[in-house]
Amino acid sequence: MTANTYKKNTFKKKSGPVKGAEKPKRAFSWAIFKDKRWGLSFGIFFMMFAIFMFLAFLSYLFAGQADQSLVSDSGVPLRTKGGETQNLLGYSGAVMSHYMIFRWFGLAALLFPPFLFIWGYRLSFKNNLISLSRYAFFSLFFLVWLGLLLGYLVHLIDGFNYLAFLSGGFGYELALIADELLGWGTFILIFGSLLIFVIIFFNVDQISWFGHSENATAIEGEDENESYLVRDSVPENTAIKEDLDVSEEEESSENSWKLSENEKPAPQKGISESPAFNVEDRTRVTESREEEAPDNFIVSSQHGEEKTADTVVNSDPYDPTLDLPSYQFPTLDLLNEYDQQKVTVTRQELEENKNKIVETLVNFKIGIQEIKATIGPTVTLYEIIPDPGVKISKIKNLEDDIALSLAALGIRIIAPIPGKGTIGIEVPNKNRELVAARSVLGTEKFMKSDKELPVALGKTISNEVFVVDLAKMPHLLMAGATGQGKSVGLNMILASLIYKKHPSQLKLILVDPKKVELTLFNKIERHFLAKLPNAEEAIITDTKKVIYTLNSLCIEMDNRYDLLKDAGCRNLKEYNTKFVARKLNPEKGHQFMPYIVLVIDELADLMMTAGKEIEGPIARLAQLARAIGIHLVLATQRPSVNVITGIIKANFPARLSFRVTSKIDSRTILDAGGAEQLIGMGDMLLSMGSDVIRLQCAFLDTPEVDSICEWIGDQRGYPDAYLLPEFVGEEGDGGLGEVDLSDRDPLFDDAARLIVMHQQGSTSLIQRKLKLGYNRAGRIIDQLEAAGVVGAFEGSKAREVLVQDETSLEQLLNNL
Repeated sequence: MTANTYKKNTFKKKSGPVKGAEKPKRAFSWAIFKDKRWGLSFGIFFMMFAIFMFLAFLSYLFAGQADQSLVSDSGVPLRTKGGETQNLLGYSGAVMSHYMIFRWFGLAALLFPPFLFIWGYRLSFKNNLISLSRYAFFSLFFLVWLGLLLGYLVHLIDGFNYLAFLSGGFGYELALIADELLGWGTFILIFGSLLIFVIIFFNVDQISWFGHSENATAIEGEDENESYLVRDSVPENTAIKEDLDVSEEEESSENSWKLSENEKPAPQKGISESPAFNVEDRTRVTESREEEAPDNFIVSSQHGEEKTADTVVNSDPYDPTLDLPSYQFPTLDLLNEYDQQKVTVTRQELEENKNKIVETLVNFKIGIQEIKATIGPTVTLYEIIPDPGVKISKIKNLEDDIALSLAALGIRIIAPIPGKGTIGIEVPNKNRELVAARSVLGTEKFMKSDKELPVALGKTISNEVFVVDLAKMPHLLMAGATGQGKSVGLNMILASLIYKKHPSQLKLILVDPKKVELTLFNKIERHFLAKLPNAEEAIITDTKKVIYTLNSLCIEMDNRYDLLKDAGCRNLKEYNTKFVARKLNPEKGHQFMPYIVLVIDELADLMMTAGKEIEGPIARLAQLARAIGIHLVLATQRPSVNVITGIIKANFPARLSFRVTSKIDSRTILDAGGAEQLIGMGDMLLSMGSDVIRLQCAFLDTPEVDSICEWIGDQRGYPDAYLLPEFVGEEGDGGLGEVDLSDRDPLFDDAARLIVMHQQGSTSLIQRKLKLGYNRAGRIIDQLEAAGVVGAFEGSKAREVLVQDETSLEQLLNNL
């Protein structure tokens, strides 16, 4: 999408605009004929005219003889002719029918109205009833063929003279020429051409009129003792490819203008800023084609025994979406369509801001060569090119002075703009544009995105829809003060993923300490959510359950890495590709693994109550989980260093900041200032590496989220949410006083040797190596603690191993 631009030519120091400039003459524009209303109007006209022609021609077949004298007589007044005409469409219908049928094409003239109707329908509704090119070919052939046939019959049979109008003048003359050249051979031409037309038009490649009655033909080979049965393969259905050749124009409203010192166009009321989106609902249709295996090759041996040759039939690729084959993706109708005011920035506002920026720079003796404005939904970016020798830092230090002169809520200076030789000054618009979720999710850029986890956040400063791949981020850290749009941003992320992914391909773990932000997503529990076994609710609100869930997710990560190691894959995409191609054996534990996205709405509350028990698993997941399809989205309204610690921050290269209260908070989340200058209500900065992009977050209201979740929740889902591995915390270990070492687990000795050998007192180690469930592994670790092999539970840390070598362990086991 091209941004609306306003460009100012070269400015010299302390030079003002030249007054009295003449208005430029405007050349004639053909843009009026590109208006879609012309196509719609012509389409309706063609359809109406086609109906008119058809009724007139049909009426002529019965009343044409009576009206012929009126049409031919030029001495009768027109009104008298109109009153005496018997044609259903009056005198005009009689004249048109007389020429089209009697004079020219005869009965074949009835082929014209359908052609006009199909063409008009195509212009009006941008769709085809049937292929226009195929019908044109069909009607052109029969225009000639039918005229020749009827004209030749009228020529040969005297009794048919009264039906001469059926062939028309064209057909009759054509029949006379054919009779003179071919005589009776005209019938051969007529029926032969019809047969050729049928072969070409219907794509017939074989005629079986004189073929065998059976499909199988026995062919004797050189060896008389063996005969091969060969089956003729005749396709049951022949597909005819139709070239619809339908093109649709996509309109975008673009206003650009250029002002020089010597010319200034007439004032305009405003700028049409936001282009019109062609929103097309896309319904995913899964086409299943069955490929029949070739017939078996049957060999009749000389001993009379039949042997069937082995055939290798490749299995169809595994399709995980067949778990829920009737699942329907959410439609755009679930989202609100707001009546947006297109004119948000006036010419007067642009001129005033430009003049104030230039005046402020000139007051501080900074000259500029060029200034250009790019209008966005929230702010307008003024790009300036300073005179040679001007220090960038000098302009950067004038941020407060420019804000004072503009009386703006807050401006942001980008010095320089990455990739450009310009300095940017972002000035908030007086009237901001609402970026609706429907205008973002309904775009072709999002709908046809080939990203693994596409997320449509909103629009850039140049009014372009911004779509990013969460799988490439690979984790996202969000911050923003209360009421600045953070929860709406989370909803947009979740809605984007739900609109693009099937429930079999994506699972969500939602953590909501505030208990009110993410509760609407409870309705999609059996489709998209993941939870711990025996958990009552999928939306996690209790801090202890958050700890269990994070540790369970670490177990899931370790299990997935074991599967990737066995499969010889480096990441989840390669693994799933192999599994879909049926190159991995499910009996060995392999399965299709969906992406898992962990969303924590308020990290600060968890860090206050749990601290290290939360930080440890999050850091471990952030460091390792990206390759196996587990991605984190953490949000907080307090981006302080005790919440966003160095360990967490180092593993989140993608940062998203809404408006914060201080420059310190901005530097904590973005490593740069600027977030404190945002104007709120979804205005945000996205930092990905060295680039900082300003975006206007799309607005997704709570009723819209509710509608999406109800649409999905009303459909058939899985029996339960996606279950994470079992995790037993300190309270679930059962109390060491109750451990009876006389009733030890059969794998107790093996587990003890494993722990001592690795010097790691981890329950997950026992689970992975001995292939046990987490509850049984937890009981074994309790028994090992009671036996003195490992130390006490220490939260997220591994237990201390108290036995240092295998010799000491064997002595301990013998004494038990």
